[in-house]
This record gives sequence, structure tokens and C-alpha cells, in this order.
Amino acid sequence: MNNEYAKHETDYIKSYEKLGYTDSYRFIKGELRSTKSDKAYAAKDITIVKEHRYEGMSNPSDMSLLYVMETNDGGKGTLLTGYGPSADAELYEFLETIPEQNIKDKDLLPGDAK
Repeated sequence: MNNEYAKHETDYIKSYEKLGYTDSYRFIKGELRSTKSDKAYAAKDITIVKEHRYEGMSNPSDMSLLYVMETNDGGKGTLLTGYGPSADAELYEFLETIPEQNIKDKDLLPGDAK
């Protein structure tokens, strides 16, 4: 995937869905939950496969992060969240507790060749 293709978060989400990352995750009341099964996951049960950062086209301060994740029970999906001023501090505290060995391409940005 390259920068020309992924102009919006939804472009990447659609591409990852084709690769089997069909679930999506939400952070609700201190837990990461699958929208398909409503199962909650602890930080140790999550692997971040890729991370993509976006700045708004019309407003650069409108930033978001797309996390591509796998879970210890075989789940694969994405988490889209605000970054910068719109960030959920509690979510980022949770993500910081994911073991380092469970983060594959922590700083990968769209267009990076990895």
C-alpha cells in the first residue's frame, strides 16, 4: 500500500478488510472490545500489526490514527481513533501497556516501504 492510494482512513480499512482484518475495535469503559463479538481484550492479548497516521486535508490539526490489530484468539481488525487535541487519553494509556514485543511496525506511516 502506498501514500497515493491511502488518501483517507477508509481506503486502508477497505484494503485490510480484503486481507482478513474484518473486525473493528472500540475502547469502551477502559476495555478494548470487538464490535463483532463484544469480547473484551487485555493489552497483553493484542498485537499491533501496523499503525497509520492521518492529518486532515482541510485542517491539519484534525488528526487520526488507524491501528491494524490481531488478538490472541485469532481476531483481526482495526481501531480508528483521534490523535492530538482529539485524543482519548485513557485509550492511549491502555495502548501504552501493550507489551513491546506485541508491536510490529510501531512507527510505520503510509508510504513507508516495509
